[in-house]
Amino acid sequence: MRVALLLAVLLLPGAALAQPRPMPPTAAQKPHAHTNFGVTREDPYFWLRERDDPAVIAHLSAENAYTAAMTAHTKALEDQIYNEIVGRIKQDDATVPVLDNGFFYYTRYEEGREYPIYARKRGSLDAPEEVMLDVNALAEGHAYYNVGGLTVSEDGNLLAFAADTVSRRIYTVYFKDLRTGRLLPDVLPNTTGNVVWANDNRTVFYGGKNLETLRNDRVFRHALGATGADAELYFEADEEFNTALSKSKSRRYIFLNASQTLSSEVRYLDANAPSGDFQTFLPREPEHEYDVDHAGGAFYIHTNDGGAANFKLMRAAERATSKARWEEVIPHRADVLLEGFELFKDHLVLQERERGLTQIRVRPWADAASEHAVDFGEPTYTAALSANPEYETDRVRFVYTSLTTPNSTFEYAMPTRTKTLLKRDPVVGTFDPGDYVTERLNATAPDGTPVPISLVYRKGTPLDGTSPLLLYGYGSYGASMNAGFSLSRLSLLDRGFVYAIAHIRGGQEMGRAWYDDGKLMKKANTFTDFIAAGEHLVATRYADPARLYAMGGSAGGLLMGAVVNLRPDLFTAVVAQVPFVDVVTTMLDASIPLTTFEYDEWGNPNEEAAFRYMLTYSPYDNVEPKAYPAMLVTTGLHDSQVQYWEPAKWVARLRERKVDANPLLLKTNMEAGHGGASGRFQRFREVAFEYAFLLDRAGR
Repeated sequence: MRVALLLAVLLLPGAALAQPRPMPPTAAQKPHAHTNFGVTREDPYFWLRERDDPAVIAHLSAENAYTAAMTAHTKALEDQIYNEIVGRIKQDDATVPVLDNGFFYYTRYEEGREYPIYARKRGSLDAPEEVMLDVNALAEGHAYYNVGGLTVSEDGNLLAFAADTVSRRIYTVYFKDLRTGRLLPDVLPNTTGNVVWANDNRTVFYGGKNLETLRNDRVFRHALGATGADAELYFEADEEFNTALSKSKSRRYIFLNASQTLSSEVRYLDANAPSGDFQTFLPREPEHEYDVDHAGGAFYIHTNDGGAANFKLMRAAERATSKARWEEVIPHRADVLLEGFELFKDHLVLQERERGLTQIRVRPWADAASEHAVDFGEPTYTAALSANPEYETDRVRFVYTSLTTPNSTFEYAMPTRTKTLLKRDPVVGTFDPGDYVTERLNATAPDGTPVPISLVYRKGTPLDGTSPLLLYGYGSYGASMNAGFSLSRLSLLDRGFVYAIAHIRGGQEMGRAWYDDGKLMKKANTFTDFIAAGEHLVATRYADPARLYAMGGSAGGLLMGAVVNLRPDLFTAVVAQVPFVDVVTTMLDASIPLTTFEYDEWGNPNEEAAFRYMLTYSPYDNVEPKAYPAMLVTTGLHDSQVQYWEPAKWVARLRERKVDANPLLLKTNMEAGHGGASGRFQRFREVAFEYAFLLDRAGR
């Protein structure tokens, strides 16, 4: 029958060049069921989690082949967009040098090369360059290569760096003598990549990785040149906690931070006595989050203790760390979220968020009444403290960006209140910020809550309900989706797209309560906020209702899955990047990376109330026989955060149940993980592919 139909099509007038539409892969169904609290969930695609099964690789490869065939007609557009994006990049670029302990450190790129070169100059910017690490050379022969954890010993002679060649965030730490350029024989495998030097210039502390759950659960001490197993200093027995290491602004203390979503605990060690034991700063308490820094002979504590939902700043003497001895520096404010702080000899600098916008506030220690905020002058933007390692300086660095302003590094002279632009990321070509308009709107959620929206478009774009619009969202972990510039986004804006960010609950744009109202048993607010934003953009004629598109990644991919189940009619195409869509099954499996660490984000489905609530929105569990929008789903075979089988299972179930003829595409990067390709140009191939998909749907 299929052959007869194909012959009939080929005999139609003008159909001589017509190509048959490829058939999508069909994943085998194998009986498997989960039963919890009397609820049985059939999971016939459970077998796709067997990464080493040749049938799994064959299925993912078949999906990739199908996606390639279905998008063959947009390959020229994809190439054009990729060339546009790469053509805007100044290829021989460098970051602003940062003075740290007598050296100016910076990162630079060379034309045509994918990876950074880490370099420094001793004492002066006129000094000869010392190349510490050329990642291009290290990456040769690797499909994926990522360097992290670069840190230099206090005497400036030794470099520790960590490399991941698989994209599972399992790093091997190496050491380099910067005087000779030679690698030391010391090699530390299976680490988190997090390394901190003691002040003796030969002892390091580093995090160990659980190879099954990928939890950062151990801390070790290593002395360079020592043989035998390293001493395990700490093991985090609570499966909901991760560990991390850092060093104080004063360089006096090493901090061991243990944390989960709602609680944290800090230990500290004198960096001058690395053979000593870590001391507990304050024992962990339920729903108490705090972090610590040290400078000027005192500890400073960023804490939500005592109902300070938006956090406050406290101070403690070095040998008086109990809460009873804390002194208030910055009080809690119901309308201002204290995101972070930076300590200087004569000034305290705060990073805050008020009315959804970030701000930098400067307070002289000697005259708190003369504190002031830095003025930025745009309706929607992002500002954040930058690298400020030096303590005895009256200048603070921050970065600034908006939907129309490229990333910019400023230096602010605190006594005179003057800011100097050190660098604005260049955009090669004819880019002019004045050609684009940014606005801030408010949608209204079903419960009456105003939901902020930031948007940008090119001048002259019709705002009469005829323009395609891409709406982006995330809404989890208290991560705020700030309004920032994107080189690649210009390729959409210049083709008549409006781009919008929905600042939905589950983020922290409007303070801590914004996060609390979008997680656990209130998670549904995240989804209905996003839907309300889409409806508002249509109602106010920023978007063509037939060309409203949505995009989100990771937990934002969960958002995409929930939204298309709730309102499949609202968005005409969706891009779900590395989506977390099999929520209940994943959160029931403690062996999967991140599961136990996130019970306070999603809930613990081993508890009946949480199980039943999560089941109401888990995208995989709520696919129904109905029409869905056109969808592009991406994943990475080595993803350490959202395992590849979640999107693969979701696509298989959508293929099985959906009743429309809209494209459903799954693209798996077989050589990378959660963040995609590692090279600075390679990653834009993925962006260009996604944009070509959307532009094709929009007829652009």
